[in-house]
Amino acid sequence: MQVQIQALLAQGGAGAAGETTGSNMRSHIEIAKPAIFNGEAAKVEGFITACRLFVRMKLRGSTVEEQVQWVLSYMQGGSADVWKENVIEELEAGEVEYESVEEFLTSLRKEFGGGEEESVKAAELRKIEQGGRTMEEFVQEFKRAARGSGYEGRPLIEEFKRGINGGIRRKLMELENPPTSIEQWYRRVTALDRNWRESRREEERLKKKEVGGGVPKQKRQSLPRPLVWQRRQSLPQQATTGPAPMKGIERTNAVVVRGTEVRIGQSMGAPSR
Repeated sequence: MQVQIQALLAQGGAGAAGETTGSNMRSHIEIAKPAIFNGEAAKVEGFITACRLFVRMKLRGSTVEEQVQWVLSYMQGGSADVWKENVIEELEAGEVEYESVEEFLTSLRKEFGGGEEESVKAAELRKIEQGGRTMEEFVQEFKRAARGSGYEGRPLIEEFKRGINGGIRRKLMELENPPTSIEQWYRRVTALDRNWRESRREEERLKKKEVGGGVPKQKRQSLPRPLVWQRRQSLPQQATTGPAPMKGIERTNAVVVRGTEVRIGQSMGAPSR
């Protein structure tokens, strides 16, 4: 038995010799191998999923016994090592025979998953919420947590309704024909969330267009500013009229500044003589 296991590991998923052309094409696809499983309940679902995918893509042409032995080769350490030895002994003695690898994986889940795994999944399901994630992301996370949680039917729908954002939940509940199954809830909330996000993006795009100059603003019309030489030009003097000069007195345009007579138009730099 150990020799057969080593041979399967060395095979590395190359596929059986008698595979068809389609199977040969699958042999060239890179598929990640499962991580070593040591019996931890929290890791059993991930281990089973990885094994199932690899068997379907790489070991489809192998016998059920070879597929089971390949899965056993990745069970090492902890309680998984002890269980593996027991299974190998039962297979060699003919005490147990699996009709398919799925039957073997089911027994593996019952052995290492049990009620503890279900309680962990149920607790996780009751805690998750959509928050700022898209509905597509939340639905996938909810499906993952619901798988193996023991929730189904109406209780599963109620947990889903609790987890989605309140606005979307109210819109669906106010419809004339609200969804009745969990699959309907998945589809309709996803479509509603997608439309809402698309409308928000459109609003943001229009707002940026208005603010960023998508529509040119009207320029304010201003009066032409005068040239520098025009601003510095003095205003014309207005002619003033005054009383006629007294007889015998000559009227002049001179003023006295600190005892010095200055005529208008004359520079004040030097006294007049």
